[in-house]
Amino acid sequence: MKFLHLAIATFFGVGKIPGAPGTWGSLAAIPFFYFLLDRPFYHLAALVAVLLVGAYASGKVEEVLAEKDPSCVVIDEVLGMGVALFLVPREWPFVVMAFILFRLFDIWKPYPIRRLEKLPGGWGVMVDDLVAGLYALVWVQIGMWMVHLLA
Repeated sequence: MKFLHLAIATFFGVGKIPGAPGTWGSLAAIPFFYFLLDRPFYHLAALVAVLLVGAYASGKVEEVLAEKDPSCVVIDEVLGMGVALFLVPREWPFVVMAFILFRLFDIWKPYPIRRLEKLPGGWGVMVDDLVAGLYALVWVQIGMWMVHLLA
């Protein structure tokens, strides 16, 4: 089971890519959610599944590694990026905007994101990125509205 937990938490090894694992995890989420962009029900179902399975798996990986939010755990970035992409059309400028904004909020951690990291177990790993994704989602939607307003 440890192998399965690690596979899920690292998004099947993406979190082990050297360099910036959070960025790699966010990039890996794009093709995962790209084909759900015009299917909001399935997109939302995938988000719920990633949240629940990711919270469990990342909590188990934290226990095994005896480390809070290990850098190899990127399932939280997959969730956050999926949230940022929710209701975004299949147009690359908006996908790129979602990626940049999600990474910005994930790194910056405006209130209350930093506090959410303190939630117990895998919930602290997952929920802070979920909220960073929500912040990005709001700004992407505002950007889409402005583009369509000016067009």
